[in-house]
Amino acid sequence: MKRKLTLLALTVFVATSIFAGCSSKTTTDTSLADIKAKGKFVVGLDDTFAPMGFRDATTNEIVGFDIDLANEAAKRMGVKAEFKPVDWAGVTMSLNNKDIDVIWNGLTITEERKQQINYTKPYIKNSQLIVTLAGSSIKTKADLAGKVVATQLGSSSVDAINADSKTAATFKELKKFDTFTTALAELKAGRADAVVIDALVGNYYMAKEPGVYSILTENFGEEEMGVGVRKTDETFLAELNKVLDEMKADGTFDKIAEKWFGTTNMIIK
Repeated sequence: MKRKLTLLALTVFVATSIFAGCSSKTTTDTSLADIKAKGKFVVGLDDTFAPMGFRDATTNEIVGFDIDLANEAAKRMGVKAEFKPVDWAGVTMSLNNKDIDVIWNGLTITEERKQQINYTKPYIKNSQLIVTLAGSSIKTKADLAGKVVATQLGSSSVDAINADSKTAATFKELKKFDTFTTALAELKAGRADAVVIDALVGNYYMAKEPGVYSILTENFGEEEMGVGVRKTDETFLAELNKVLDEMKADGTFDKIAEKWFGTTNMIIK
């Protein structure tokens, strides 16, 4: 009798464990079917990151290159894209906590982030510019010695600076702000000597204020960007890659790039 009870208990334990395992996968994986069931995916972004995703000064609506891409991808998947501003320094945490479904906002692919999330195929190239005010005596990276450098907290610009530890060690101070716009404001106010910024963003602001800024020939490296998803969301990731490939093949990517950048040379085919 004791043996029969033991076998029965073991059977129940195994069955419960299997059920629990299946249940765990269901609750942790946001599949393509889940996205379609709720009719949308939620995009996390920094809404000051022009021209990738930012608020229109007149309408206050969130617009931008990545916004147009996400809306088009959602349309092709039969759902809608909902945009949710988040604290960029904690954006991967927001994703893994399921506050958002994707990070789609000029997200640089880094080894550190790849430990926490998955990416779509890279779709756009970028570099880390060094921006000064026009007329500055800073002409090279070596000239940053003893200077105050500003950038955005939690951005890949910080990673790029840290990767060049020899140069970074010469700074008087590295100031990190919540947004690149704040970093640029510090530069204009004379409280910073240079800003390290994503080229896609930096070039946008340079064009808006011609003659105000100067871009150094040297930079802090080149990089690629992708859409970030949770590691568990494999079917959703596969569908995103499929749709993005289709958008590149039929010219939609180029059309959106021309709209926001006036060129397509940064698009990764």
